[in-house]
Amino acid sequence: MKLAKPNIPAELPQGNFQDILFEEDPHLSNIEIEGSSFDNEVLDRVHLNNMVIKQSTFQHTSFENIDITDVLFENCDLSNADLSTASIHRVVFKNCKLLGVQFIEGRFGNVTFENCVLSMCNFGDSKFERTQFIESNLQNADFFNCKLAKTIYSYCNLTGSSFDSTKLKGIDISTSHFETLVVKMEDLKGCIVSQDQAIHFASMLGLDIR
Repeated sequence: MKLAKPNIPAELPQGNFQDILFEEDPHLSNIEIEGSSFDNEVLDRVHLNNMVIKQSTFQHTSFENIDITDVLFENCDLSNADLSTASIHRVVFKNCKLLGVQFIEGRFGNVTFENCVLSMCNFGDSKFERTQFIESNLQNADFFNCKLAKTIYSYCNLTGSSFDSTKLKGIDISTSHFETLVVKMEDLKGCIVSQDQAIHFASMLGLDIR
């Protein structure tokens, strides 16, 4: 699956995320940020555009209604941040820690999570269009009542993840690993799985496989 990449200028001036506190509207764009700490803050309706953010922390920060477009996050820590009702498009999260992030009612388009920790994230009631999770830890993540379109879970740990009330038709989890998975059998119809996974799901139905 081919995703649209973030549209980010090749050369960007350096900036500090704290600068957003001095903006009349919470908006940052066309800068590169490295080593910023923005923990335990509360900002509503933030706009981030055409940026690179590296080695920065946003732990326990509330970013409700945030709009993120054409941004690369690399080696950042957003653990326990609140990104409820976020709009996230053409964004890459690479080597990021997103433990327990609230993504409730989010909108994701052309988004990549690569080598990220997403354990216990809550994606409930979100919509995904062209999103890929690559070699990421999604243990106990919650995808309740999500709309998944052209979404791939590639070599991820899905143990304990919940897809309750989420249709998995056309969704590829065949290369990912899980010991347990919360999903209704009727929602698995059309899901792309490996042979071993098919046997696991068959055992969930109570079939005697010999």
